[in-house]
Amino acid sequence: MAIPAIPSYPMPTEADLPANRVSWEVDPERAVLLVHDMQRYFVRPFEDGASPITELVANIRALRAACAETGVPVVFSAQPGGQTPRQRGLLQDYWGDGIPGGLGEERIVDDLAPGDDDVVLTKWRYSAFVRTDLRERMREWGRDQLVVTGIYAHIGVLMTAADAFMNDCQTFVVADAVADFSVEHHRMAVEYAAQRCAVVTTTERAATWLAAPRAAKAG
Repeated sequence: MAIPAIPSYPMPTEADLPANRVSWEVDPERAVLLVHDMQRYFVRPFEDGASPITELVANIRALRAACAETGVPVVFSAQPGGQTPRQRGLLQDYWGDGIPGGLGEERIVDDLAPGDDDVVLTKWRYSAFVRTDLRERMREWGRDQLVVTGIYAHIGVLMTAADAFMNDCQTFVVADAVADFSVEHHRMAVEYAAQRCAVVTTTERAATWLAAPRAAKAG
């Protein structure tokens, strides 16, 4: 049940985004950036050096840089390699054994390697909230917004966004900082998020929101 090769497709632009039902904006005093499952195993099926993976990595890097300047916490989720069938649970039925053990496939891709101040969560199910302490960490930090990036948009990204919403977190899905099996899956994920649980936005707009306090101080 290995993940099949993912053909190149264009990353959505501002003009491609669905209408949002709410008008939340990212506040760097309230936000946490989640880099969801950007592991070698999950990135490998994408066509190297082509869309959407090139924009995906570049845009996550840009958001991480904005977070570093404003003190926004950055959290990575990463599934462990070599899980037992008991650990996999029902994921085994859908996806088989998952990430193999002992090959380094569970590592975050080099271009996005976590820094010393970043948090890396061991993730067991689609949502990054299940069997992790993500919500508790957010409460300790006094933060109630989650900016979601990574892969795959219609699976873990969307389930995490919905879970965040149901935990009373204002949630943002960065449409050009997530990727998926196909443009159809990508579109479905952002349309659902915009209609049911999140603000769908772009890297440029999210970075502008994150820069707002610096702009105010400069003025």
